[in-house]
Amino acid sequence: MQSLWMLLASFLFAAMGVCVKLAAELYTTSEIVMYRGIMGAAMLFVLSRVRGDSMRTPLPWAHATRGVIGVTALWLWFYAIGRLPLAMSMTLNSMAPIWLAAILLGAAWWRGQGRLEWNCALAVLASFGGVTLLLQPSMQASQWFAACVALVSSMISALAYLQVRKLGQLGEPEYRVVFYFSVTGAVAGALGNLATPWVAPGQIAWHGHTTHGVLLLAGVGLCATAAQMAMTRAYRLGHPLVTANLQYTGIVFSSIWGILLWSDALGWMGWLGIAIILASGSAATYYNSRSRPAPVPTTVPAAGVDPVAAKS
Repeated sequence: MQSLWMLLASFLFAAMGVCVKLAAELYTTSEIVMYRGIMGAAMLFVLSRVRGDSMRTPLPWAHATRGVIGVTALWLWFYAIGRLPLAMSMTLNSMAPIWLAAILLGAAWWRGQGRLEWNCALAVLASFGGVTLLLQPSMQASQWFAACVALVSSMISALAYLQVRKLGQLGEPEYRVVFYFSVTGAVAGALGNLATPWVAPGQIAWHGHTTHGVLLLAGVGLCATAAQMAMTRAYRLGHPLVTANLQYTGIVFSSIWGILLWSDALGWMGWLGIAIILASGSAATYYNSRSRPAPVPTTVPAAGVDPVAAKS
């Protein structure tokens, strides 16, 4: 089940979030985005050289579109994180699978396809309900603009996932898709850092490095790159709605990291939310595996039998 690559991606994204949270005490958001992109691009470039793969692509504009969409969603989400309670920003950002389900179901209805994936879409909605129970979001009336920004970020993220799937269907390998996204992120982070003196006067734009800081940035780059590779493979080869639903497990992994590292406490509603997320993900995966057509067995003629004669 290729969608299960999303489980690995969710775990790695959660580990990346831990490194980002720790690195945020030493670096600005622009620096983290920039170093994440630089390290990811460098690792994939070296790996491609070792394996003899080429970074030349026949789809430069498709990669540019994916990069701009993905980086825009990332920046909007970071903006919302700084101005909303973490639970609210996480909940609104996790609506991306719901928008993805709406786009796919709407496209299927518009094209007149007879079979709509309602079971998978309901599993996505159930997972979002579990996220709401787990995070229990709340916000003040004055934070409506930041909430709208987070909502727009989730919409754009859904478009980015569709673009990743499209690139995969056009034959682009995972390493090339992630490489060009990393390059776009590195450029965007550098430009954001250069603009810091005008956007936030008095804020330090470039920080010095320590061993601790370099290790955290390495963790961000390594986890982000591996997670992007796994996510790209999941959306390229797996069922898009099942993959989107499994993406909610990232919040479960993040909650577990919070318990282990920061002694976060979960009430019964939080544990109920985790149970709903896991149950809906399992149900969507099971439904998808049962609904796929069984492979047609091929008959191998016995030794000495003419294959052409065997078919007649």
